[in-house]
Amino acid sequence: MNTAGIDVAHKTLALAVSTEEKLGKVREFANTPSGHAALIKRLARCAGGAGVPGGDRQLSPDLALAIDAAGLALMVLNPKAAKRFAEALQTRNKSDAVDAGVLAQFARRMPFEPWRRPATEALELRACSRRLEALVVDRTRAKNQLHALLQSTTTPAVVLEDVRLSIHQYTARIDALRDWADARISADEELAQVYRLLTGIPGIAAASAIQLMGELLVLPEDMRAKQWVALAGLDPRQSTSGTSVNKPPRLSKAGNAHLRKALFMPALSAARHEPHVNSYYTHLIEARGLKKIQAICAVMRKLLHAIYAMLKHRQAFDGSRFCLLREAAA
Repeated sequence: MNTAGIDVAHKTLALAVSTEEKLGKVREFANTPSGHAALIKRLARCAGGAGVPGGDRQLSPDLALAIDAAGLALMVLNPKAAKRFAEALQTRNKSDAVDAGVLAQFARRMPFEPWRRPATEALELRACSRRLEALVVDRTRAKNQLHALLQSTTTPAVVLEDVRLSIHQYTARIDALRDWADARISADEELAQVYRLLTGIPGIAAASAIQLMGELLVLPEDMRAKQWVALAGLDPRQSTSGTSVNKPPRLSKAGNAHLRKALFMPALSAARHEPHVNSYYTHLIEARGLKKIQAICAVMRKLLHAIYAMLKHRQAFDGSRFCLLREAAA
């Protein structure tokens, strides 16, 4: 089977086709709907599967959806895996054409894992939740600026009013997006059920539930809980070699930073206010000697396991399954 690699840039798409004999000439297409159509037409003639870069870039999803709609096999690569593969090939140059060729060879030589299109509702909710996340960061930055400006006696009133106006506008935009998300969730019984399960967990309110739904509902249904943890970058990474290298395990953080961020505040809140989670958190600090931030990360990981089980079995949160209260005293 011939395979193809597609490197995505802002304005162009580089397509390289790999056959059993050689790597074909790289062709360029415009990164527009008409360019996507031309690329897919070419792809259908010469390749049975394609590899495209993954990650959080906003340019890849539209192309991936178009290829999937055309009925062609597609594999979305982890950017780090593609980078390591290029290093193994000892590529000396870095260009769109070279990257497309690397992706084509990756799709040929490595196990081909077809990409499955998430539901439209899940994609829309993810776009909304990530935009909400960005707006909240901008509003917090504006609030910090206002606080700093208020400490100075030389700040003119017009500057203070401008920053206050920015904060007000951010708040209005955040409220509008949250209202849209609430309406979208309420209109779909499946989304509404997931929302009720998540908000039933102590520490997860409406804002956190929307963030978590945006990141979790786009994942394939056959993923396991450990794969969720790895995707979130919450899996511990060992660093040992021989007798001289034995570093303490650290989080890999080689995953979805949006999901990690969405889990942090719920885990912190639950560790303070939910008795079973607090018992687990206290046990990690007192019995295992973890630092507070390490214990919170462990709570995040276990909370993600709990969410996985809840959504899979459609069961409400049960703190006793998270941690028995007597475990803390053990």
